[in-house]
Amino acid sequence: MFAKTLPEFQDFLRSRGVVPEKNVPYYALWANKFLAFSNSNSELNRELQVERFLSRLKMDKNIADWQVKQAEEALRLYVGHFLEGEPSSLAPNVCREGNKGHLSWADMLNKMREAIRIKHYSYRTEGSYLDWVKRFYGYVVNLKGKDVKVQDLDSSDVRDFLSYLAIRKRVASSTQNQAFNALLFFFREVLGRELKDLGQTVRAKRGPRLPVVLTVEEVRELFRNAQGKNLLILQLLYGAGLRLMELARLRVQDLDFDSGLIFIRSGKGDKDRSTILPECIKQKLRLHLEEVRAIHKKDLEAGHGAVYLPDGLVRKYSQAEKEWGWQYVFPSSKLSLDPRSGKIRRHHLSERSIQNTVRDAVKKAGIVKHATVHTLRHSFATHLLMDGVNIREIQDLLGHKNVETTMIYTHVLRDMSNAPKSPLDNI
Repeated sequence: MFAKTLPEFQDFLRSRGVVPEKNVPYYALWANKFLAFSNSNSELNRELQVERFLSRLKMDKNIADWQVKQAEEALRLYVGHFLEGEPSSLAPNVCREGNKGHLSWADMLNKMREAIRIKHYSYRTEGSYLDWVKRFYGYVVNLKGKDVKVQDLDSSDVRDFLSYLAIRKRVASSTQNQAFNALLFFFREVLGRELKDLGQTVRAKRGPRLPVVLTVEEVRELFRNAQGKNLLILQLLYGAGLRLMELARLRVQDLDFDSGLIFIRSGKGDKDRSTILPECIKQKLRLHLEEVRAIHKKDLEAGHGAVYLPDGLVRKYSQAEKEWGWQYVFPSSKLSLDPRSGKIRRHHLSERSIQNTVRDAVKKAGIVKHATVHTLRHSFATHLLMDGVNIREIQDLLGHKNVETTMIYTHVLRDMSNAPKSPLDNI
């Protein structure tokens, strides 16, 4: 239907392998619509043309959000790469027949990094995926020598590496799955090939495990051994059932004091949800936010004060990054350099800081269970069940996709409350 729409651009997208084949004609269609718009607004520079074109799309009620996002990605590729004559900045399909060029592993890592950013993956995912590709490279080189070429890699290498992780390294199933996803991305988006025949891969298996859960008294003891900001972190993790990064990425505008709700934006699975804002910590939380606001004010006075926002939000709300509502509830104590944009920002509290807060409180409380940040989330769910809250409501509060995931806490509750009496006690 759209085969004649910007055929050169379509060929460009196919040769680079950065867009699924079924979407190529639609990307060309968006680029074609933009060309018509730019011809009618030739007095504007290219940057303003793109901005105004996307703004019109966003205002059109007949165009869905996913279509706007697709158009935005299409223009980034068309204007930023195709028109600028810099196709090498995209991940090329080095393995297509007829391409005899040999790129180094360093080149391939750069291409993968760019492909990840084109798809708007998080910085943590970027680091994780690149690390797995490096480890895969080390494994292959160790077996085949340093002269191994990228285009010679195939599914058998991936199968052997994944089996090696399961057998020799004894990694958890989730770790092996993460490695697989990284290599799948590398082969599909960078090398332009699909991984096949992985059925013989040795899979890392994990038997059923019950989560570690603290008793109500253990939670109280945990709180007694923390104070100030650290206590507030513990109370939010437990009182709202938050995951580690959900707490770290919490922003001021996500707290609804009047409704008693916390809104989790782009949580696991890129889903939004709401959970409980405990009544007993509202005043303490307001006082904490006053301290955070004072820090933000000093940052603004020093010429900083901008916080990280996803690319789409930055373009849509150009001044939002310095607004109070977008600031993190638990900001870092120091300014730092954003590794992607190069801007100096105040990021959120690090994962390690939150983990250390829980670990130190557990140690001081004398709790011998292997309690982590996630233990407080498990305890939140189990204690709600003990109070008679419906399992479906708990599922919504936790953000579980399937109720079967939430059902694990019914087993914990059963074990805690209905344990049979030992025959030893009858002697």
